[in-house]
Amino acid sequence: MTENDMCSIVTGFDWKLNLGATLLQDGTVRFRVWAPLVRELSVVLPHREGNPVSLAAEGNGYFSGVVAGISEGEHYLYLLDGETARPDPASRFQPEGVHGPSQVVASDGSIRSDKGWKGIPLDEYIIYELHVGTFTPQGTFDGAVSRLDYLCELGITAVELMPVAQFPGERNWGYDGTYPFAPQNSYGGPDGLKRLVDACHARGLAVILDVVYNHLGPEGNYLHGFGPYFTDRHRTPWGDAVNFDGPDSDPVRHYFISNALYWITEYHIDTLRLDAIHGIYDFSALHILQELAEAVHRQGETLGRRVHIIAESDLNDVRVINPPESGGYGLDAQWNDDFHHALRALLTGDRSGYYGDFGRFPDLVKGFREGFVLTGGYSAFRRRRHGSSSAQHPPCQLVVFSQNHDQVGNRMRGERPGEHLSLQQLKLAAATVLLSPYLPLLFMGEEYAESAPFPYFVSHGDAELIESVRRGRLEEFAALGNQGTPPDPQAEETFLSAKLDQVKHLAGDHQTLFEFYRELIRLRKKCAPLARLSRADMQVVSGEEEQILAIIRTAGDDQVFCLFNYSDQNRVIPTKLASGTLRVLLDSTGNYPSGSCITVYSTRPKTFPTLAPFGVIVYRTERTS
Repeated sequence: MTENDMCSIVTGFDWKLNLGATLLQDGTVRFRVWAPLVRELSVVLPHREGNPVSLAAEGNGYFSGVVAGISEGEHYLYLLDGETARPDPASRFQPEGVHGPSQVVASDGSIRSDKGWKGIPLDEYIIYELHVGTFTPQGTFDGAVSRLDYLCELGITAVELMPVAQFPGERNWGYDGTYPFAPQNSYGGPDGLKRLVDACHARGLAVILDVVYNHLGPEGNYLHGFGPYFTDRHRTPWGDAVNFDGPDSDPVRHYFISNALYWITEYHIDTLRLDAIHGIYDFSALHILQELAEAVHRQGETLGRRVHIIAESDLNDVRVINPPESGGYGLDAQWNDDFHHALRALLTGDRSGYYGDFGRFPDLVKGFREGFVLTGGYSAFRRRRHGSSSAQHPPCQLVVFSQNHDQVGNRMRGERPGEHLSLQQLKLAAATVLLSPYLPLLFMGEEYAESAPFPYFVSHGDAELIESVRRGRLEEFAALGNQGTPPDPQAEETFLSAKLDQVKHLAGDHQTLFEFYRELIRLRKKCAPLARLSRADMQVVSGEEEQILAIIRTAGDDQVFCLFNYSDQNRVIPTKLASGTLRVLLDSTGNYPSGSCITVYSTRPKTFPTLAPFGVIVYRTERTS
């Protein structure tokens, strides 16, 4: 890597992607690729006659050159040592899939429709995670645009896209991507993604993009032939570990940091969600996550936009979100799986796998108070101590949920919580997440109890790989003691079974739940104590034996009481929590109409109304003049 490469990453000033095919103002195209394992490298135009055009070796493993007579939309391949034709590792678009040629794509940042967009603060994020292929019947970026008004009606403020980097075939969760810079062709490619982002911004919605920097998928991954992008010094469950800290790792770091900056700059993505950073291994003095975070934040400042990075991690390690000056990586937030595990285990009684560390009522209470539940004590599932305390971190640095793509999709059938929980329990789970002081995330369809499963699905082209995936799924669930056979991940019907029902939220219990979610989100936004994400202004009172929880949240002289009953019995809430006149803001059971009042006297024995099984009531203290 040259000094100019490093400066372009670190400063973020006038950053432009210097990898792949760049269309220049004079109509020529500049090609640049890191390929230290190659002696000679040329550009081939498969749709034209003519000899390959040689690129010059820079002397540092990079090959580059400017080629005239190529226009936007031209297809090309790299010819390695005059023998093997391969797509561009930094391809902006793969119109014919992972094995086909790359396409020259022009930058059109100057003509986008969202030029005035500055982003929204992280503490205002109410996240909706969706899979582009199953979110709509079309399964495209433009299809998703057609549902944005629905998300605005629900109250969502940030749309999180599961990975869209080019993967094999047309059906995939996205974590088998092999071209990190190229939006999936079957979703609508670069233009479709830009239209979706612009449409989100026009409605005030931030866009989060899930990116995968811990591995690349097995099919169409041709990086091994170019250079040491991967290492056998580390192992991941999903494929070869990325070489972030071994010999020749500087250009690899440049490649992935450039990818992050490309999404932020070219596509106007607001936040990157880094997949499974526990599979990113780096023993360098400057960790790749810190370097990446610094680069992205500086680029956001240069662009005049709020730009964030959120990590998925199962380490419960606050170094991820600690600032660099205190030894951290400086990411903005991370997922908190513990909150989900504590809630699900409590409501379902499931103690299999990692749920074995959860299921007690105090686990959920600790999740409310501190964030992480496992904070350095012994984990029976891991058979060792695990985690660190997040109690001193602002709640807006933790993302919580009652379901997500992993927690649904990693089940054998991909079934939703609605198969195991009643309507009241689903309401309770929703309120637990949305009335918490953390960043809430909803998984597509949960707001109306979508019954379509979200099983694991792929559409690989390699027969041996397909059988390997099928065998791996069978072995995984057999080891967990599951009875039966998981859906065939390669079968199209498995994918089609995951398609959402676009009108299910308009009738019956589905409509009831949808309206409850919408009201919860409205309260979170409009009610000052709920909108203020602070532990300093929150009191957590629990009754372990009764499994009741009171969350008292305050903003100035405005006070809100959120009362939860996690038991299957009626519970009476004691008067010691409050006195005076309390107005009902929300009642999940419908027993107490919204807007009605109750007077609680501190001088004689009186109680709140009875809280029904799995019920939630939210009160607000009435001001007296």
